[in-house]
Amino acid sequence: MGNDGSGAGDGTKATEDAESTQVYRTFRRARDLLLTHREDYAAAREEFAWPEFAEFNWALDWFDRIAAEERNAGRPALWIVEEDGADNRWTFSELSARSNQVANWLRGLGVRRGDRLILMLGNQVELWETILACMKLGAVIIPASTLLAPADLRDRVERGAARHVVVRDADTATFADVAGDYTRIAVGERVPGWESFADARTAEATFSPDGVTRADDELLLYFTSGTTAKPKLVRHTHISYPVGHLSTMYWIGLEPGDVHLNISSPGWAKHAWSNVFAPWNAEATVFLYNYGRFDAAGLMEQMDRCGITSFCAPPTVWRMLIQADLTALRNPPRKVVGAGEPLNPEVIDQVERAWGVTIRDGFGQTETSVQIANTPGQPVKPGSMGRAVPGFTVALVDPVTGQPASEGEICLDLRSRPVGLMTGYAGDDERTEAAFADGYYHTGDVGTIDDDGYITYVGRTDDVFKASDYRISPFELESVLLEHDAVAEAAVVPAPDEIRLSVPKAYVVLADGYQPDAATAESILAFARKNLAPYKRIRRIEFADLPKTISGKIRRVELRGRENTKGDSRATTEFREEDFPSLRG
Repeated sequence: MGNDGSGAGDGTKATEDAESTQVYRTFRRARDLLLTHREDYAAAREEFAWPEFAEFNWALDWFDRIAAEERNAGRPALWIVEEDGADNRWTFSELSARSNQVANWLRGLGVRRGDRLILMLGNQVELWETILACMKLGAVIIPASTLLAPADLRDRVERGAARHVVVRDADTATFADVAGDYTRIAVGERVPGWESFADARTAEATFSPDGVTRADDELLLYFTSGTTAKPKLVRHTHISYPVGHLSTMYWIGLEPGDVHLNISSPGWAKHAWSNVFAPWNAEATVFLYNYGRFDAAGLMEQMDRCGITSFCAPPTVWRMLIQADLTALRNPPRKVVGAGEPLNPEVIDQVERAWGVTIRDGFGQTETSVQIANTPGQPVKPGSMGRAVPGFTVALVDPVTGQPASEGEICLDLRSRPVGLMTGYAGDDERTEAAFADGYYHTGDVGTIDDDGYITYVGRTDDVFKASDYRISPFELESVLLEHDAVAEAAVVPAPDEIRLSVPKAYVVLADGYQPDAATAESILAFARKNLAPYKRIRRIEFADLPKTISGKIRRVELRGRENTKGDSRATTEFREEDFPSLRG
């Protein structure tokens, strides 16, 4: 195989190069088919097939290959703009050579094939250098957010069986109380007792792997963001994310030469989705703007200056953007998408009015690449996440009968198992078996599907609740609330009620200029009453910050817990329908 360059003779080397070239061509054919049918969903669904590999190393068999092509010689692969105006770019060929140096240097420190390495860096070039280097070495990456506390890191070192860590110099102190026999590597200033990443610059720029990389070898081990008591360890291989994210590339509509801005923090799956694999599968430029505090005007100024052609942001960022003057962006990107949580229709409408483009929703998980999406050139139905993307067979399964239904749990049919799906949860056979039960991969999310195959998100299986014996989707109610000018963010949960057992209650974050008082509450409740069916009526509202995971997802489970333990007491910023005579009856 071409990714085995361990000092073989000339004849063997020629054979390996030929095999590597064949792997490269196979991957490119699959990639190019999706580019060719970028706006022809039916053709892409019919003709696309996942490329099959016994051996595959994306960094060697794809990235290094495209870096060597003449058309990419001077093209930036990575472009990072700092808040102080510093502007840095690295070409594909520069990152190829630099990752070779890092791989050789890490090997000298004892990093071996199959070793697990915690990677805890910000949006800095060393992050991408290390990702590529680890892939070349066959080491397993455990991505970690710089926001993690010592307890989180102890869990990652222990359960992740980490043998090496690469962290920013400023974060080395966080490991002071994290015991373990692991190599400590600091990026930035030299730290006593830590290896200095800067020394990698003296290493050889030509790399030879020590053996083949099997397609099913472990590559990434993601700790989920902690919406459950104990994070799961999601296991991905050398194909499930690198090859699987061809679906993500297709959803975004990325093409060679695009400049793609994705707002996501390192350490979480979405960062790998859209800041590594999807754009570089397309030979596009990964663009980052590093800021200390989110500033919509400043972000749009950089988007204009740098000619961003493609933009992806989570709903939290989209909701902050629509609080600003979107028309300040003179040349909006023509490809705009949202992921992480479903986008509310009001957000989509405001962006479309200001930029003349439609945000296309997509659905996936840490466990998968994009499964369902509104793809380029296709009609977008309000509120829908779109249709199953090429390479994925989606079924909505009734939780009682276990049969496909028009409303049910969103599942992947394993009779045609997609490449972009995890192999399971490391060290947790019980959770893995539950996730892959009955011939399906179970997402834990509920949706509805129409006759055209468009899927609309309802909620997590544990977020949907009943009130007065009616089934309530928090997402639907939240979408209505966001149409009110005073509401910046909202989360709906069931609140215990003596008569109805439970009633919908909204936790609300207010937009700038609004006060958390009775007048605002009455206005929002009246608006919801007008725009929701009687059985969906929001009967309580509380103005409060929303608890979120460090990856930015709302922790509705925490809000439900508050409601179940507070009894008859209520916060000073909580208001109820019965408080207002105008809303009675």
